[in-house]
Amino acid sequence: MDLLLTHGYFLAEDAQERRVMKPYPPMGLLYVSSHLKALGFTVGVFDSTFESFESFRACLERERPSVVGLYCNLMTKRNVLRMASECRRVGARVVVGGPEPPAEAEEYLARDVDAVVVGEGEATLAELLPLLLARPWSRDWSDVAGIVYRNESDRVVRTRPRALIRNLDAQPWPDREAVDIPAYLAAWRGRHGFSSISMLTARGCPFTCRWCSRSVFGETHRRRSAASVADEVAWVQERYRPDQLWYVDDVFTIHPGFVRALADEMQRRDLRVPFECISRADRLDEDMAEALGRLGCRRLWIGSESGSQKVLDAMDRRVTVDQVQHATRLLQARGIQVGMFIMLGYEGEEPADLQATVDHLKVSAPDVFLTTVAYPIKGTPYHEEVRPRLRSELPWEARTDRDLTVVGRRTPLFYRFARQWMESEVARDRHWRAGRYLRAARAATRAGAGWLGMALLEGQRVR
Repeated sequence: MDLLLTHGYFLAEDAQERRVMKPYPPMGLLYVSSHLKALGFTVGVFDSTFESFESFRACLERERPSVVGLYCNLMTKRNVLRMASECRRVGARVVVGGPEPPAEAEEYLARDVDAVVVGEGEATLAELLPLLLARPWSRDWSDVAGIVYRNESDRVVRTRPRALIRNLDAQPWPDREAVDIPAYLAAWRGRHGFSSISMLTARGCPFTCRWCSRSVFGETHRRRSAASVADEVAWVQERYRPDQLWYVDDVFTIHPGFVRALADEMQRRDLRVPFECISRADRLDEDMAEALGRLGCRRLWIGSESGSQKVLDAMDRRVTVDQVQHATRLLQARGIQVGMFIMLGYEGEEPADLQATVDHLKVSAPDVFLTTVAYPIKGTPYHEEVRPRLRSELPWEARTDRDLTVVGRRTPLFYRFARQWMESEVARDRHWRAGRYLRAARAATRAGAGWLGMALLEGQRVR
């Protein structure tokens, strides 16, 4: 085996993820796998999602791979570091990639990692892998674009940037056959009553949100053709029969012509699979809503983030509260559910902004909304803005960016109460409008408790 690809997401070790139970295969690794296999490399995939750390250790002992490629993100860093140590123990070279490692490359290189991939991994690994296999003792990879490593003099070298893949239609589809797709479908059906498979139609995001990392696919936008996407949808539907698709694009509706072309292509093939996707409100209008309906969109997620225009402007979202509310009405009028992402605790947010967000949710009436507290991802403008005030009691290898606290910000307990107040107040309003008065009264009680907790903690700040 030339390369073993794996990741650090162990579902059995994450109680929160087990409660949600919406796992998807590691799409990035599967794209790397299909790319390298097409070039003649022998590649194995250890999909840790339904496995254990012990089974990973057994896989290493059994396969003895020369090189292991580890995908890493914010939530999996601690597991990835443990896995890298095990790889080193069996004599494998270790390469890590994903959104988290590039901004922390020196830390990874100090902990059992030989190289960090910056950006897309397909072409970089195709160039680096032969060097690792032919000269396993060498650390002279300066000609390989898109990596960070330590050379023979123990100096950290960051090579020239790797050009992004331009022709996505020329890329093979993700290597889904390398993992147990039926296990994913069964997990979804067992918890939710339907199954879902992820797909990618484009890479990159050209927008400017200050808290968002674009370290893998970059700040451009590269899209597949409608025919290519329809071909893959047809194959996935024939092979796995999912109940819905999840288009993982950062902004699925960024290009109106593509969405219309895809709707036309799918209709021509008499192919209609329900799906969910993510969009921005400013990329939604009557024509887009009509095309999404023809395609079979059952739910569209909008990055609403806040109901305060002041906060949205501070995030550099380049969207208005009115646009979000208008887009929600357009979609729901066509039977498309709307989900919203709401972010609390961004710099400059005050209680009046939280109230504006509650008012916004009542007016918009999304079918569902999810809340998170802003956290600074290294490499983003938001991280740079708050970096002098970041604090953590955990060492680097034991923490993620979500474990960082921002000195001067309200306490985590304040935001627990804020979430309770926000969710309960919106639920109270929804129940009241529907005539469910007893439920409305119960929600009002919870909202009042959340509001009281916020009021008591308003003066406390992280020190």
